[in-house]
Amino acid sequence: MKAAKLITNREFKLLIKPQGLDRRSRIAALSDQILSFCQKSKVEFFHLDNATTGLRNIYFYDTPGEDFRRNNVILRVRESRQNIWVDDWCEVTLKCRSGDLSQATQFNPAPKKSIQSRLRLKEEILRGDALGSHRAIYSNNAILDAVPIDSLFEGTFASVARYFPGMLMLPIDKKTPVRIVGGRTNKVLEACLPIGNLVFGDGVQAHCEIAIWMKSVGDPIVGELAFSYRVNNKNRLQVKAHQRADTFFKKLQLELADSLEIGSTKTALIYGKPE
Repeated sequence: MKAAKLITNREFKLLIKPQGLDRRSRIAALSDQILSFCQKSKVEFFHLDNATTGLRNIYFYDTPGEDFRRNNVILRVRESRQNIWVDDWCEVTLKCRSGDLSQATQFNPAPKKSIQSRLRLKEEILRGDALGSHRAIYSNNAILDAVPIDSLFEGTFASVARYFPGMLMLPIDKKTPVRIVGGRTNKVLEACLPIGNLVFGDGVQAHCEIAIWMKSVGDPIVGELAFSYRVNNKNRLQVKAHQRADTFFKKLQLELADSLEIGSTKTALIYGKPE
């Protein structure tokens, strides 16, 4: 394959069964299995032995009728944690995610000009209906890295649109309430552990990590194994390298078959609806 001209990132994702994911031995065994598989597949893997696990809270905003979701829009907040302490600043991401690239790019997630952001158009490659298959969805993102937690959205759609004017194209009344999906008790605790870098070819080196979503410490909901890399003008035409990443992803599903959870994305679990 050749990465589409507008794509800035390719990200491969596999959901992992939650049982035992809060135990270091389980993660170590999974990491060792991936390392062994890379050796068999002749994919160079720079393994990280002493990586630090990051902690953060994850939650989503939507209207009571889930108008954002029905329009393929996701508004996510990530709060970094140091042990029990939550930082005063958080990351806010607005994205339009669709199986149709043109639909994803028609929506403008960029914030107002006075707010700094990172714009990303991701090709997210997910497991297909059968083991060893895959399908793609496209995620058009604006990422705000340092938003004061105390100045987050004030409870109405209008307060969201003040950050993200592109939201005004959605058929939603400005006075419509906006709240955390599932309520404040539906915040997820995420533990994220980098495990290494995969090399698929010249300029195509993917960062690989395991994320665990928990209701609280010791109560895993689901895990996710993901690897991703940037796409730019230098590596966009590296067809063999992109194909090698695709093939690796499909074969990895067969290797990890006993560990894989049925489903598409972690977000879909929060909403209780597939993507």
